[in-house]
Amino acid sequence: MYCVIYDANCNLCVNLVRWLETLDRGQRFQYLPMQNEPALAQYGLNAADCEAGMILLDPQQPSRRWQGSEAAEEIGRLLPAGAAFVEAYRALPGVKPLGDRLYALIRDHRYHLFGRRSVQYPSAYPLCQDGGCGQGNL
Repeated sequence: MYCVIYDANCNLCVNLVRWLETLDRGQRFQYLPMQNEPALAQYGLNAADCEAGMILLDPQQPSRRWQGSEAAEEIGRLLPAGAAFVEAYRALPGVKPLGDRLYALIRDHRYHLFGRRSVQYPSAYPLCQDGGCGQGNL
């Protein structure tokens, strides 16, 4: 099981999480909003760390983590039949550096391009620890 740390205020980020929830149904991924600082702290992270892009981490081994475009690629690789597409993307000359720059551009302008939510999106598959889920139980 992996944890996707996402911006629950960002329309683009929330749409990605919703798409993953529909596709995965909590089988591989659980979700943690970057605004949940107490839960982030358990993994040695804070909201400022998340400004460099979404994070994918293994909650059992928190040192195993990917951020930004690397996280997007790893999520794609973990999806059914996704590994072949990610490997092809990485193998095309010049495409990965272009993708990395595009990711950074979108990340830095996400609210302007896609809007900011007035209410944070709570995932249907939140990261759960010790039998509890939600902002107060992590």
